[in-house]
Amino acid sequence: MEKLPKAEYSPEFREQAVRTYQESGQSVAEVAKRLSMPKSSLNNWVLAAKKGKLASVGKNQKPVSEMEMELSKLKRELAETKMERDFLKNARRISRRGRGETSTRLRPCDRASRRH
Repeated sequence: MEKLPKAEYSPEFREQAVRTYQESGQSVAEVAKRLSMPKSSLNNWVLAAKKGKLASVGKNQKPVSEMEMELSKLKRELAETKMERDFLKNARRISRRGRGETSTRLRPCDRASRRH
């Protein structure tokens, strides 16, 4: 499975994510999933907010250009799409096995034996 590219989050997004968690009554994992982000990041932000240090999170990150942000977003979307595709392929494979179906494709060695 392919790892998702690292995402860069604005301070406003961090604050909104923590506020969403605090006001929703949901778990960190549920809110993180809803925001399409790692739960560990949200958990770190919630802990930093409790200590009053949320504003200092991410200060060491270099500024990102508009083009780099778009590229990172597209890479992330592509990685998510590939993971979804792979999940669906595996689910289809498992479903076929459960129904006793086999692939109708002939392997190269099967094709050769059929010619004779």
